[in-house]
Amino acid sequence: MKPRVKICCISSVEEALTAIKYGASALGLVGNMPSGPGVIEDTLIKEIAAAVPPPIATFLLTSETKADRIIAHHKRVNTSVIQIVDELEERQYNKIREELPAVKLVQVIHVIDSDSVKEAIEVSQFVDAILLDSGNPNLRIKVLGGTGRTHNWELSREIRDRIKIPLFLAGGLNKDNVREAVDIVQPFGLDLCSSVRSNGKLDENKLKDFFSVLELY
Repeated sequence: MKPRVKICCISSVEEALTAIKYGASALGLVGNMPSGPGVIEDTLIKEIAAAVPPPIATFLLTSETKADRIIAHHKRVNTSVIQIVDELEERQYNKIREELPAVKLVQVIHVIDSDSVKEAIEVSQFVDAILLDSGNPNLRIKVLGGTGRTHNWELSREIRDRIKIPLFLAGGLNKDNVREAVDIVQPFGLDLCSSVRSNGKLDENKLKDFFSVLELY
């Protein structure tokens, strides 16, 4: 099955519509982060989310780690999905669901070692999807995505085989390595940012090239 594609780091309504034109089924809108690309103001996230037609999903990337603050962040922007890029304190997913029952929850797991596999399996019972990325939340300044680096796809495949919910694969994906990544991991979806940009702007030629590779599936 051809994987869905989420284009992240969307910074304008124009970029959102361009990504959709080439085949994106989801868009990532990056809230305040300790590091990484694509951060935009909440007012702009709300504007873009309101302009995106259904059934395209809009993901709020939030670095908040407390349920109450995640709920408050979402209420400022009204996306269809919340992507939690750091560890949620006390795993209070049910608190978010009770307050925002119509919103899907995606938890990012930064694939580092076997502990990442264990974490993904444990968290998968609480959320609607897992997204595997190449950051490192253990650094002094947390790296929570947008690295442009790949990680160990064999670990990603192990996670894919051991969870029962959809899995998105992120981290350094581009037109040259995406077929290998899909063959190894077999993800539900792909997530990319830097590989379809030039000078920080969404590049239509790179989008076209990336989606043309996926047409082979």
